[in-house]
Amino acid sequence: MIPWLGRSHTFPPIDTALQEPNGLLAAGGDLSPARLLAAYRLGIFPWFSAGDPILWWSPDPRMVLFPEELHVPRSLAKVIRHRDYVVRFDTEFRAVISACAASPRPGQDGTWIVDDIIDAYTALHEAGWAHSAECWIDGELVGGVYGVAIGRAFYGESMFAKCADASKISFVHLVSWLAAQGFGIIDCQMRTHHLARFGAREITRDAFSERLQVLTADAVSGGKWRYEGRGAPQFPRERTSQ
Repeated sequence: MIPWLGRSHTFPPIDTALQEPNGLLAAGGDLSPARLLAAYRLGIFPWFSAGDPILWWSPDPRMVLFPEELHVPRSLAKVIRHRDYVVRFDTEFRAVISACAASPRPGQDGTWIVDDIIDAYTALHEAGWAHSAECWIDGELVGGVYGVAIGRAFYGESMFAKCADASKISFVHLVSWLAAQGFGIIDCQMRTHHLARFGAREITRDAFSERLQVLTADAVSGGKWRYEGRGAPQFPRERTSQ
């Protein structure tokens, strides 16, 4: 039976999460900033559909990207060098998460980014914990990605694109900046072919948890991030592939 969380209850140990479905740990609770931050520090995230209770997950294995292992496909690297765009951080967070909610996903009916999620993560953003990377062309927001940052760990949540490669451009600039700031891991949650192409790989839940304990220790809110970039970002040891 899945544990039910009251507002004052803490999360059960992550090693009690079910294998099928992969990583379901608990239900209930709330989406307050304190609850969300406590969850992310433990490697837990919310994922549920409209009309369902809040469901909390901690999958094993865990898909992650180490910033220094980023692979940029050559075709995308060419687009990044030559397309007329600008990437900014944290200028339109709510617009980014709302666009992610409205983006259709292959094999999915509806979205897990319900209104309560949008409100909760916008509150995290206003408190300096959640961030967006945004791709702009001719003054229009055409793509982006958002997630949560605690210490030197970044937890990616979702992305959207209104034109080809816009979300990928945002993502590459974000990873570049995170690497320059000394971030040690980017959480990608579940394995996808799309993320694997960028160099993301699976590690065990235990290994992920151990890294989080180090990377999130004594973390404080980073406030809103300020960044504006065009062209190919500077990236330590950046690698490209076919």
